[in-house]
Amino acid sequence: MEICGLVSRKNYPVPLKSISVEIRVQDHVATVSSTLQYVNEEERPLEALFVFPLPADAAVCHFSAKIGEQEIVAEVQDRESARDQYDDAVSSGQQAFLLEESAESPDVFKLSVGCLSAGQNAAVTIIYVTELAVQDDHSLRFCLPAVLNPRYTPAGTTAAASGSDAGIVSEISSGCGAVPYTLTLSVHVSSPKPISKLESNCTLDPLVFVNSDHTQATVNLSPGHMFDKDVELFVFYQDTHQPSAIVEAGLTTAPSGSLMRDPVVMISLYPEFPEKVMKSLGNQGEFVFVIDRSGSMGSMMHHERGAQKRIDSAKDTLLLLLKSLPMGCYFNIYGFGSRFESIFPQSVEYNQDTMDQALKRVKEMQADMGGTEILQPLKHIYSQPCHPDQPRQLFIFTDGEVFNTKAVLDLVKSHTHSHRCFSFGIGEGASAALITGMAREGSGYAQFITDTDRMQPKVMQSLRFALQPAVVNISVDWSLPDGVTVDTLSPPITVLFQGQRTLIYAQLKGESSGGSEGTVTVRYSFKDHPVTNQLHFCLKPTLETGLSIHRLAVRTLIRSLEQEERSGAADVEGIRSRMVELSVQAGVSSVHTAFIAVNKDNRQTVKGPLLQRRVQTRDSSLPVAVQSAHPGLLGIIRQGMNLRHFSDDAKSAQPPAFRRSNSLSDSSVKDDYEEEWDSEEDKEGERTVMKTVAAPVPQKDLLLQLVSLQKASGCWDLDATLADVFGKTEDELTNQKPAQVDGSVWATLLALIWLYGCKIEQQVEWQFVAMKAESWIGSQKGEISIPDHIHSVSVYLTHTLMI
Repeated sequence: MEICGLVSRKNYPVPLKSISVEIRVQDHVATVSSTLQYVNEEERPLEALFVFPLPADAAVCHFSAKIGEQEIVAEVQDRESARDQYDDAVSSGQQAFLLEESAESPDVFKLSVGCLSAGQNAAVTIIYVTELAVQDDHSLRFCLPAVLNPRYTPAGTTAAASGSDAGIVSEISSGCGAVPYTLTLSVHVSSPKPISKLESNCTLDPLVFVNSDHTQATVNLSPGHMFDKDVELFVFYQDTHQPSAIVEAGLTTAPSGSLMRDPVVMISLYPEFPEKVMKSLGNQGEFVFVIDRSGSMGSMMHHERGAQKRIDSAKDTLLLLLKSLPMGCYFNIYGFGSRFESIFPQSVEYNQDTMDQALKRVKEMQADMGGTEILQPLKHIYSQPCHPDQPRQLFIFTDGEVFNTKAVLDLVKSHTHSHRCFSFGIGEGASAALITGMAREGSGYAQFITDTDRMQPKVMQSLRFALQPAVVNISVDWSLPDGVTVDTLSPPITVLFQGQRTLIYAQLKGESSGGSEGTVTVRYSFKDHPVTNQLHFCLKPTLETGLSIHRLAVRTLIRSLEQEERSGAADVEGIRSRMVELSVQAGVSSVHTAFIAVNKDNRQTVKGPLLQRRVQTRDSSLPVAVQSAHPGLLGIIRQGMNLRHFSDDAKSAQPPAFRRSNSLSDSSVKDDYEEEWDSEEDKEGERTVMKTVAAPVPQKDLLLQLVSLQKASGCWDLDATLADVFGKTEDELTNQKPAQVDGSVWATLLALIWLYGCKIEQQVEWQFVAMKAESWIGSQKGEISIPDHIHSVSVYLTHTLMI
């Protein structure tokens, strides 16, 4: 991995002193203004380089620099022209500023600050707009990346050898100390609907409502943020998950007929699938799990006490996934780093034998495979033939960054018709462009596991999506008044999931001859059921939106053109010219343009070459379902178990075996140990943990213990290991079993009631485990009387286990 140093010589001061961020959130869109304060503390002119992350889908729309009282606003120009102008200005002694997007990854930017005089201050302001992602709890997530991890570049690749664009993603800090600059952040939120609350993974000052109807509020980041993690904000509105439309007026000074002149509409859709179809999840599929085993996966999930290593959390998650798969499906597990390997030569049928083989290999997994190269394992997986009637579902787990993000996304997109891709970004600094891009191009779903988030519930949510039958025959139709036409700017919709948002940008052309309302209709088929979702919207532009919707629409269109260019389209020059034209008109960044600002009023004689400094950035790489054969079983269990015994008061009286942590990551530590980490670059360039003075020893999680004992068919054996989960002996369990009841049936009933009684708050994690168990018990109903034995189990739990 080629990483330029933080500074050109050791112990030189870094010129960046502070970052001030103002965020304005309007509905589903955030406008972010960041001001970076530079000071040249050296005795000669300086050129500073600052590499930093932005959200993957952000549209950078303003760049300016203020020196003293003079402000210089940058222009968007063709990239090569901007670079030439910057070099000419700096070499002639003029102050110049250049902002470029990485050619390899759209979430990385490089800022060049040229010819700062000795002792001079410069305040650089960058403004961008971005969409807010909708979470499962219907909150809207904004992430301010404060972390940019090193990106692995394999030796001998074009990027490693070129030294031009490759430098943008490789000029990243490899240090692990505190950054020498401060961050202040303020947020203003406004919405047509009342704001319920605002949460964050960082400490915030109290939320202040600006008006009485709670549609506007402000909040600030508390002082003392340490840059050890990204800043995440979660905004809760009333009815955030309802379909909506925002119509934005165009710019009257823009050329007639251009995208910036006409109104643009942003449609937010939330498809609702028929309930009876949702209840029937698939029991087939080929599930391929791809696990990052690079050195950085040996880091901790977060910095708080009791945290797991990332690789250990991934192994626990694999256990849950393997136990949740339906009998008869196919599966395989890949590990990758600088190389890759798979547990089986090709996907195998899921049964007790293959599950046991896989679990044995999973237990042996370590973060010992060097760097992060994901392209080659993906190529190998895609080269394997698909199994008939077993739709391929790819689950990718990584905490890393790769230099060739766009090449990876192009590969996933080229196989979008043969699989769905579900991606998971682990830890701070995981590339949003890579994680969200793989899910988008693979018609899947992306999840981020940050701070103290637990991986398991998010992964199991994605498994539920994977088990939903694919939505097919998707079409979007518009109904508009006479005189108005529409030009859809977003790529065709290829994937829909229950309750997940879909955005559509469209340009409205012409003038209405009377009507003031439009309609957009989305039609699709879901498991042979035709479904129609419709939204009516007002054509009158929404007030106070600025040009944020236009810029996001332009960004969406530019991204589509970039992919078309990389796919080897015939008219490459025409596509490139169209991208530059859109970028310049909208003032939005692209891979073929750059922001350039030159202070032509300032010129000084420069003797000798300018000193070059790399500005330090924080590096955080250290400190399914089956068809139920007995659908009424759940009701019988809930009725027979006497739920009052699981009230809060009853739980407080439970024996230690039933009072253990309900969180997979909430571990009990026997002694107070402090960990000491050393690191160095291994031969592949990945940061690896070299020694640990002492590590906390967490107790095993009871839920994972129980899940690990389940058979592939869904049942449990009545033995000492199961009794240990309940804090009992095998004899104590066996003595209470009715004579005519099979031991496995008794054990499985005990396991189910324990799950519903003691781990109900983690149901999203064991839901498929329980469904398999219920189905297995249902298949035994011809031999036993289930209600009678549910009663026996509930009596046993009430009078024996729970006392």
